[in-house]
Amino acid sequence: MNQYVFKAGRIPFSIIFITVLILCSFGRDANAQDEYQVLERWLQYSDSPNALYHHLTGDAYGLLDSREEKISGLDAPEQWQQRQTEMKQLLRKTVGLFPEKTPLNARLTGEVKKDGYRIENIIYESLPGFYVTASLFIPDNLKGPAPAILFCSGHSTEVYRKQSYQLPLLNLVKKGFVVLAIDPLGQGERLQYFNPETGKSILGGSTREHSYPSVQTALIGQPVARYFTWDGIRGIDYLVSRKEVDAQRIGVHGISGGGTQTAYISALDERVTASAPACYITSFRRLMESIGVQDGEQNFYRGILNGIDHGDFIVARAPKPTLIMATTHDFFNIQGTRETYEEVKKVYTILGKADNMELVEDDYGHGYTKIIREGMYAFFQKHLNNPGPFEEEEVEYLTEKELQKTPTGQLATSLKGETVFSLNRSEAGKYIDELEESRKELGAHLQKIPAQARHLSGYKKPSLSDNPVFTGRIQKEGYVVEKYFVKGEGDYVLPYLLFIPEKKNGNAVIYLHPEGKAGMVKEEDEMAFLLHNGFTLLAPDLPGTGELGGGALKGDAYIDNVSYNLWYTAMLIGRSIVGVQASDVVKLSYLLQQSHGVTDIYGVAREEMSPLLLHAAAFDSVISRVVLINPYSSYRSFVENRFYTPRFVYSLVPGALTGYDLPDLAASLAPTKLLITGMTDANSQADDEALSKDLKIVKDAYRLSGKGDQLEIIKQTTGSPEILFGDWIK
Repeated sequence: MNQYVFKAGRIPFSIIFITVLILCSFGRDANAQDEYQVLERWLQYSDSPNALYHHLTGDAYGLLDSREEKISGLDAPEQWQQRQTEMKQLLRKTVGLFPEKTPLNARLTGEVKKDGYRIENIIYESLPGFYVTASLFIPDNLKGPAPAILFCSGHSTEVYRKQSYQLPLLNLVKKGFVVLAIDPLGQGERLQYFNPETGKSILGGSTREHSYPSVQTALIGQPVARYFTWDGIRGIDYLVSRKEVDAQRIGVHGISGGGTQTAYISALDERVTASAPACYITSFRRLMESIGVQDGEQNFYRGILNGIDHGDFIVARAPKPTLIMATTHDFFNIQGTRETYEEVKKVYTILGKADNMELVEDDYGHGYTKIIREGMYAFFQKHLNNPGPFEEEEVEYLTEKELQKTPTGQLATSLKGETVFSLNRSEAGKYIDELEESRKELGAHLQKIPAQARHLSGYKKPSLSDNPVFTGRIQKEGYVVEKYFVKGEGDYVLPYLLFIPEKKNGNAVIYLHPEGKAGMVKEEDEMAFLLHNGFTLLAPDLPGTGELGGGALKGDAYIDNVSYNLWYTAMLIGRSIVGVQASDVVKLSYLLQQSHGVTDIYGVAREEMSPLLLHAAAFDSVISRVVLINPYSSYRSFVENRFYTPRFVYSLVPGALTGYDLPDLAASLAPTKLLITGMTDANSQADDEALSKDLKIVKDAYRLSGKGDQLEIIKQTTGSPEILFGDWIK
């Protein structure tokens, strides 16, 4: 069969007539769409827009309960030491196995002399060609190797150039600490998506700089936090290489995103003597109950599933000195902070070092106060053996120019070098090569694909015993619309519409639209064609769409109206949104047979719902034919394209490329009748060469099945529904 097929034909008058009737029925009332709401008068389900959030967090709470039960019985030092050993191994695995250390190739790019200290502006390579911009602050008149602090900045473009960060940093220098302040990736001079014309990030703020590439790294089961953590560990490598630094007296401190980095680095680098994370440590339970999980670097692939909570970052380093810095009005919930403090304080007490676990808090929002800063100074002075007054002093603030490391102010235009995207693309290539190698034995390869996809997507086989609830009927010319809901995978219901033609052919189409059932209603021509040909149509709202869409969780990684934070919630517990939705699609398909008297179930999906239909059809043979309209081609496309379309994110499966890709699912359907039309890449572009590469395995599988004519691939979506669906429904 040719790769690209073009068709032409005439539209029967009867279809035009039904289309006109449908259009007229919608045109009578500007609020006509409201009649297709299923749950609007059901108080029991008034919180349905948050259904997916509640479902995923409910699973998370169960996992966190199991963790709490496991550690509640640990009351002996050797038990906690064993737990600590396991946690260190688990964190290393979950954050990502770090590479062998390569030369830092540190270079001095400028030096500034100030009253009482000097600054060396430097650039080092945490990985070959992956540059870290940093400033080393060295107090005058050091009498010998001094204690040193790795200073990690929070989410801001200015990072440690901000006066609110300079104040604690320069006070540490005044108190005799050597301080290395680093630019986190996506901030300072390390913007990953720098626009030289505007001088700003193409994406927006720093949380977007972190979150946008995080879904690309997650496709190979790696958190973007891996890069933040490794940059810090290599920063400590640089510190201990300096003659001014006592390698036995190393501390780490940061606030907000810097507090996150502090927690990770301190848990994974044995050289950190004292650690002071600020405005980060809480608990996953309280975080999810309040603002929800946050941006990309704060979420590990399957972190909660693997039993990790905030307290484990501290337990991993116990009983080394740790200070939790917190404020009572922070959006990182203070109750969770206090509960985690009590949890780890117990561990330190059992290990005989209760005084090494401290908490300082003040009444304030998200940020520093003098009280918590002075608590931090005193903590490091005590535990890094650098006595002196802890009271805060006034400082002379530095200019941005004095802290600039690169000639242009950005690595992107000075040294260029690697980015998270380029490094991840290279690493993802290893998994893609493994898939290609496996595909050489196509029959054996395809046999294992559904099981791997079920596991990685977190798919759960649906219950088929629930009965639908009928909520109303609307009479139309030539067909009737019935409204129902039925229990979904969790404690939510699935609203759906059933369009029943006067003359039924005994078969049904389940239509998956990005906008839910309201979206299918907008596709008037397709509705008219399918109804005219006797198909019953089921249009559902799945979790995250329609009446089950929107919701309160927007989060700090809300990009193009997509809550990445909700996607992270699924990733943390070993689930995926597409896995949850696939279970519901399979359930609705069986429901058509069991409750609505339909024989064969066909599936139609548009755009980002196409991966969902592929998963559902691969997982269960109840769906006997498949149409994908304007789908994107593969998960591979996400890791090989620097930019992708954010609205596709919910259809991504974390870790997928470690075991399968979408073309493998499509190929596993052979000889099921499959129509693919208007395919694009992850960035909604049509790259013929890339698309041909993804489609090769699909065409090979259908040829191998001896049913090559069951596969139809159309380059562009053109023409009428009769032209598009005509052969597919025969």
